[in-house]
Amino acid sequence: MSHPVPGMNRRGFLQGALAAAALPLVASCGGGSTGDAKELTFWNFYGPNEDGATPQSKRVSGWFTQLAADWNANNDVKVKPHYIPVAEYINGSSLQTAFSAGQGPDIFVVSPGDFMRYYNGGVLQDLTPHLSAEAKADFRPGVLENRMVDGKVYGLPMEIEPLAMFYSVQAFESAGLSEADIPTTWDQLLNVAEKLTTNKRFGLMFETTPGYYQNFTWYPFMWMGGGSAVNGNKSGFDSPATVQALKLWQDVAKRGLGLKKPAGDGGGDVTANMVAGLCAMQQTGIWSVSDLTANAKDFKYGVFPLPTPPNGKGATDMGGWAFVANAKGGNPEAAAKFITWALGSTDQAGVERQRQWNTVIKTNLPPRLSVSKAAEAQGAFATPVLATFANKIAPAGRPEPRYPAEIYQAVSDAIQASQLGGADPAKAAADASAKIDSFLQGYQGAPII
Repeated sequence: MSHPVPGMNRRGFLQGALAAAALPLVASCGGGSTGDAKELTFWNFYGPNEDGATPQSKRVSGWFTQLAADWNANNDVKVKPHYIPVAEYINGSSLQTAFSAGQGPDIFVVSPGDFMRYYNGGVLQDLTPHLSAEAKADFRPGVLENRMVDGKVYGLPMEIEPLAMFYSVQAFESAGLSEADIPTTWDQLLNVAEKLTTNKRFGLMFETTPGYYQNFTWYPFMWMGGGSAVNGNKSGFDSPATVQALKLWQDVAKRGLGLKKPAGDGGGDVTANMVAGLCAMQQTGIWSVSDLTANAKDFKYGVFPLPTPPNGKGATDMGGWAFVANAKGGNPEAAAKFITWALGSTDQAGVERQRQWNTVIKTNLPPRLSVSKAAEAQGAFATPVLATFANKIAPAGRPEPRYPAEIYQAVSDAIQASQLGGADPAKAAADASAKIDSFLQGYQGAPII
């Protein structure tokens, strides 16, 4: 997952997507049948956004507009970006409904969390024939794997977005806290959150709205204890690591330390929550750095790695969206060529295009090594906050897992039952594990990783 611009928060993004996951995709879906269409539709939630309300959203939209213009200037098959508001793209059903009706876009963007729906539905075009060996080797280790099946690449990532904890310097100071009090353990996190909680402000915020984004933000806490939702062809969810992670999020709610309903676009919207004074600490991602720069440049804040449980290891989830092509679209070959040109070009223009997206227009970690090198040469990670992300947070990162919607739903149900429903975390984990095992018994599709 990922967050592009203020008002499109990552991850207010995927809230509600679980409901849309129930919509079927049929293998015959697609936007055309001739295979030689001269115009390709590119659905996305970035641009061209004619109604961009902020300078940041206009910069993001402009990158997509320029991307299409640069391609169209040199190719007979044209690309036409089609903007869909993020709430509808992610939370709504426009994309799934279009595919089910045989009218899916030629090019679109997906998160790892939604990859399986489209791959198993027969929608995704193989990009490998158009991806050079040099380009493939240029991607960081691990970032292509959850977009690959049987050695073939079905999506190219445009960004990497690790999660961390953000905190308000002013809130810390008003509570008599300093950098020396930054929590490194779960117990310390709860204790500091309690000191930061007042009658007008909560100490901490985790996402509370069910959806892909909430699952994405919860996984690191399960991983820290060595847990996993799936182990091979069986559930791994009924484990001490899962139970303690569910209990942590429940404890935040039970002790009144966290918001029950985030403001704005949800748990990834730092401006509407932490900057607005609703919480003192907020779990969100690297995209919030550019949000703060654009919307609250005078707000003093810091970041730190997600705290760990007893005997646990640090972990974070590495989100990020990818371009994919519709295998049943009007011209799948041209769509694949566009994607590998846009995100896989190894020439100077291609590297600069990616540097601009990841470190000028937004704050991400580039998925490609050459782009990272070019960004570092420009001092992209020299600020204390981004240096923390690059040197202390990202090294503990794991790729966002790709699970079928049924597994996401079971995990989501467990989080919701524990966090706000007051259920026994052990029972919630066991119930979800049984659902996962039942689903896996008859599962046929791409490997679950």
